[in-house]
Amino acid sequence: MHRVLCPVETLYVGQRSRAVLSCTLRGPVDVAALSAAFDATTEAAPPLRSRIEQDGTDYVLRVLGADERPRLITRTGDEHEAYAAELNRPLPVGGPLSRAVLVSAPDGESHLFVLVVDHTVTDGHSSIALHNALWDRYRALVEGTTDVTADPELPRWPEPVSRLLPPVDDADTAKYLDGRLEEIRRHPVELVPYDVAGGEEAGADGHIEVRRLTLDPELTSRLRRTARDSGVSVHALISATLLVTARRRLPEGAGARTLGCLSPVDLRSRLSPPLPASALVPAVTTHLQTLQVSEASEPLDVARAVHARLGDFLSRGDHVHEMRITPEIPRNPQLQLATVIATNMGVVPGPRLPEGLRAVDVRLVPAREHYFPQAGRSPVMACVVSFEGRLSIEFPHSTACYSPSFMRAFRDDVRAGLLRFTTAAEPGLAGAAGG
Repeated sequence: MHRVLCPVETLYVGQRSRAVLSCTLRGPVDVAALSAAFDATTEAAPPLRSRIEQDGTDYVLRVLGADERPRLITRTGDEHEAYAAELNRPLPVGGPLSRAVLVSAPDGESHLFVLVVDHTVTDGHSSIALHNALWDRYRALVEGTTDVTADPELPRWPEPVSRLLPPVDDADTAKYLDGRLEEIRRHPVELVPYDVAGGEEAGADGHIEVRRLTLDPELTSRLRRTARDSGVSVHALISATLLVTARRRLPEGAGARTLGCLSPVDLRSRLSPPLPASALVPAVTTHLQTLQVSEASEPLDVARAVHARLGDFLSRGDHVHEMRITPEIPRNPQLQLATVIATNMGVVPGPRLPEGLRAVDVRLVPAREHYFPQAGRSPVMACVVSFEGRLSIEFPHSTACYSPSFMRAFRDDVRAGLLRFTTAAEPGLAGAAGG
């Protein structure tokens, strides 16, 4: 049982990137029930129990045998150490494209659950839906409300999103690509320099760490209110704050610099019919825009520009062309080269758990195997999601590129910028309000 990867999915094969979902739990966990729930989840979703193989010039997903498929891993340990370890533990080449780990404290009342899925078969929305569906199965097992055995019909492979897009003229896509290449030639973006010495030796010593920013529900609500009153999205406010913060990290020199903002764009809601979040496929494209940002730029003005350009991109239908040109990225990596990358999962629910077990924290962090410290500079990644109404921004980075102190300062500056938006009494004062 196998499925050929489409050209867009093939792009992820070499990136070795993964979605890391984690859930900090308090209360008793029935390990046998959680193991059964994970088995039922992987049985219903062939990509989770598959490996990537090369078949001639193509790559395929091939289902693993029963003795190779992923099973729940359990152990005792410290949740903070366990999280750091799982974040830095790649999915093995040639092995299953998912991993589930439960690390419990010796008293059995505190736990960390980590679900890791290869980005070749998932995106942010589907990984969150998968995590919640697994806990739905667990709850049903514990409460005895339903059976979690697999559907009697054979599970089906999800269709690649590139085959679900509306038809477009090839000449129009070629013209779009020419325009994109000309734009990046005329306006190359500046990247934030690493503060750690680069080179191969540094790459060998680096590991992934995450700096995190959270806003409580009240501050999150205020940020949304400022966005609404200002006629922009929360994504635009966050992107602008990231850009202004990045501008301060560039080498000395007054005046405007050309910065790039890369925004992943969810395609699921833009297909006809819409694709559910439960479909395990990468269903995103990207929008790259360049902006002139100076030390004196008002964040709200930058946010309005980000919001307007992304809106124009979508209204023109350019997201379809952008998805079509994705296979060109290996030949022209500048198509996705940005100063900051701001994901946007929006407001999503956390897992629904049985009585007596509660989730005190839920996180989504992207990670990858290669960070290339020898490049000397790179985009700054910010993964944005609001679980249960609380905004969270994760800043994953390699310590071979950016030091923890550098990323803490970057995170703190972004937080200060967002707090200024939350204290804005009127839209016109949002850029200058103190906080």
